[in-house]
Amino acid sequence: MADAESIVREFCAAWSRLDADELTGWFTEDAVYHNIPMEPLKGHDAIRAFLAGFLSAVTFAEFEFKNVVSDGDVVMTERVDHFELGGKKAGFPVMGIFELRDGKIAAWRDYFDLAQVTAFLTGSA
Repeated sequence: MADAESIVREFCAAWSRLDADELTGWFTEDAVYHNIPMEPLKGHDAIRAFLAGFLSAVTFAEFEFKNVVSDGDVVMTERVDHFELGGKKAGFPVMGIFELRDGKIAAWRDYFDLAQVTAFLTGSA
């Protein structure tokens, strides 16, 4: 089995394919995905529904790593997440923490500026 950091890097690279089903498959069945400014998502159904909704309008996604620190099954990432939506591109600074179990993501917490993302998504930025 690949180490936790490699798994996280592969998962982040998979975002470029914009496939909610593929991304959901990287999570354990009981995973928690928490974009810290919002309510946590628990389990495959909730995670997939969120990803499908978010990705439905996205035409490009790429996670650019600035720093990565890992210890066992915990991986911390400092990233700039780049998205294109409606012909408009933006990059968002993100701090993420991944906890893995048996080679899958059991918990993912991302910290970012919700106002910046909301302005981009609503076209007010």
